[in-house]
Amino acid sequence: MEQTDAHQPTALDFNTLPPYQPRTFVPEGADLTKKESVADLYDKLLGRTVRSADELESLINDRSELEAAVAQVNSILYIRMTCQTDDSGRAQAYKDFIETVVPATKPLADQLDRKIIEAVDSLDFTASRYDVYFRKIRSDIELFREDNVPLQTDDALLSQQYQTVTGAMTVQFDGKEHPIARMRTFQMQIDRDLRQRAWQATNERYMQDAEKLDDIFGKMVSVRHKIAQNAGHENCRDYKFKEYHRFDYTPDDCKQYHKAIETHLVPIQQEIFALRCEQLGLEKLRPWDMVVDPMGREPLKPFQTTSQFIAGIGKMFTQLDPVFGQYFQVMADNGLLDLDSRKGKAPGGYQSTLYEARKPFIFMNAIGTNDDLRVLMHEGGHAFHALSCAPDPLLDYRHAPMEFCEVASMSMEFLAASQLSVCYDDSQQARWWRNQLETVVRILVSVAVNDAFQHWMYENPEHTATQRNEKWIELNDRFGGGLVDWTGFETSRAVQWHGILHLFQVPFYYIEYGIAQLGALGLWLQSQADMPAAINNYKKALTLGGSQPLPRLFEAADLTFDFSAKTIQPLAAILLEKWQQSIQD
Repeated sequence: MEQTDAHQPTALDFNTLPPYQPRTFVPEGADLTKKESVADLYDKLLGRTVRSADELESLINDRSELEAAVAQVNSILYIRMTCQTDDSGRAQAYKDFIETVVPATKPLADQLDRKIIEAVDSLDFTASRYDVYFRKIRSDIELFREDNVPLQTDDALLSQQYQTVTGAMTVQFDGKEHPIARMRTFQMQIDRDLRQRAWQATNERYMQDAEKLDDIFGKMVSVRHKIAQNAGHENCRDYKFKEYHRFDYTPDDCKQYHKAIETHLVPIQQEIFALRCEQLGLEKLRPWDMVVDPMGREPLKPFQTTSQFIAGIGKMFTQLDPVFGQYFQVMADNGLLDLDSRKGKAPGGYQSTLYEARKPFIFMNAIGTNDDLRVLMHEGGHAFHALSCAPDPLLDYRHAPMEFCEVASMSMEFLAASQLSVCYDDSQQARWWRNQLETVVRILVSVAVNDAFQHWMYENPEHTATQRNEKWIELNDRFGGGLVDWTGFETSRAVQWHGILHLFQVPFYYIEYGIAQLGALGLWLQSQADMPAAINNYKKALTLGGSQPLPRLFEAADLTFDFSAKTIQPLAAILLEKWQQSIQD
């Protein structure tokens, strides 16, 4: 996809974005990249006397203002670093913040947690609005250990190393240098020899850094295990469940999800793979046969340029609901979109919230493919979530639990797809829907693989790199990956997990995708029966942010919070039926 300078925010001075509302506690001009400035403001809050409910609420609100401002600085530094990982100045600025401000404020934040809870208990403060907030704080107090602060800094810096290594990857192919994200376009080409050569070139580039990435991850496992033990937990898995405030489900619930997916979704994926193999006229599928259109048609290309991409999807959001169109236009007008793939840019895509401005930023690596459309719908859903709950004065309520954040994004993939006529004709829309349904099956299965992989790794923290890679193969075979022939590439198959950013950067963030995908399917079924009602349920739930427990957020969207076989089995049957209809179109 052609790049345009008009929407490149990497040079944008994010600090010129006005705050959502004027500051009342944090001084204008305060340098929040300096630990002394931030620590001084925490000390002011810690020095307050709290004798009444009004004084307690004032303390909570001023803390929220401070932490929103600091979080925005963190987000800006991270965004700028990922937008250009080969810029040493940006990398150093982010590193300095992670090494100085973050560790300096963690003990102060813990002290403030304790001050607030002491006041709550002494005042017998019972305002129900803060129930979710206080539950979170009490959990954080139980988890905090000052000895873990430097270890958490080490973990964050290892994560930055991963971003630097992967962001620097380019591939020399057919006489040109390509950012690694752009190599995916070759996997969509009808010419099988071209696909194979491109896949092998990409694979060889990843293998050049395989030992380095294994080393980074090994250090991460060691650091994370020590953090967990310091906090009185047997392993990182149990620690992370508490840190992520997973109050409403357990590790055993996750393992039941794995079994249900193996029983009800893996057979559907096997059918999908078998049909792909048959339609491609192959005896067996190879890794370079998994993205190309199985009917031998040219790749879907929704837009030609970045400007067309932004205008087109903006139109889709507007036609779906004018509020969504307005939200997206705010982002486009403020340069809060960095969509193109380019050399030096970190891989993947994300939405990050600038918490003081209360505006979202979308980062992705668009290369002009159909998948770009799905990714921007997805990240758009995250952005609309951030904007929907922006009015809440409490920072902690301006973001939902991760499981429901992903409902917002995955549901938008389905809801916005009702407006595909903006970029596709009827036959192309049919292709899109087949691809989307197959993607949903793949996501539900891959969640089981990746989540089970993490449970094993952190339950067995002394494992070796070889054992880790063997477990990856074992799990992929268990969940149907053995249907793809990796002959000659067994070594590289064992490290395909290196490309999964979440495993490195946000351990145990993956089951959320499975939980949320089931919720998104529920909203999609609602939309087929009554689109206005589905959109209303979606918007109603988004406005709640994180102010309600996870099951109540699902209830607000007229969904049930459940990811057991009870929910998976009937949805799997519907997915199979819809997919079978799509291959007839």
